[in-house]
Amino acid sequence: MNSTEIRRKGRARRQKHIRKKVSGTAERPRLAVFRSAKNIYAQLIDDVAGNTLVAASSRTKVLGEKLAEAENPQAVGVLVGEELARLAQEKGISSCVFDRSGYAYWGRVKSLAEGARKGGLKF
Repeated sequence: MNSTEIRRKGRARRQKHIRKKVSGTAERPRLAVFRSAKNIYAQLIDDVAGNTLVAASSRTKVLGEKLAEAENPQAVGVLVGEELARLAQEKGISSCVFDRSGYAYWGRVKSLAEGARKGGLKF
C-alpha cells in the first residue's frame, strides 16, 4: 500500500466518523466541502430528503474574473464561501452545520468556512 492509498483510507475513515454525528435538514443543511488539488467545491445538502440545495465551486463562471485576481488558494476559498453564502441567502437559508469531509480545518477549508461566515451563514 503506497502513501496515497493510506491517506485516502484515513480520510475516508475520518469522513465516516464525522458523518455519523453531522446531518443536515431543510432548515439547517450540511455544508459539505470537497477539496481537489486545483479546485474547491461546497454544497448545502438536506440529508433527510437527499437533495443538494445550493452549490458553489472554484470552477463556476460567475466567479471567473474574481478568481483570476485571487493571489493564493486561501483567497479562492474565501470567494467560494462568500458565493455559497450569497446563494444560500437567496434561498432563505441562514444557518448550516459544517462538514469538513475528513480534511483538516486548515488552509482552503478554513478560508471557505470563514468566507461563508463573512457572507452571512451561521454555523
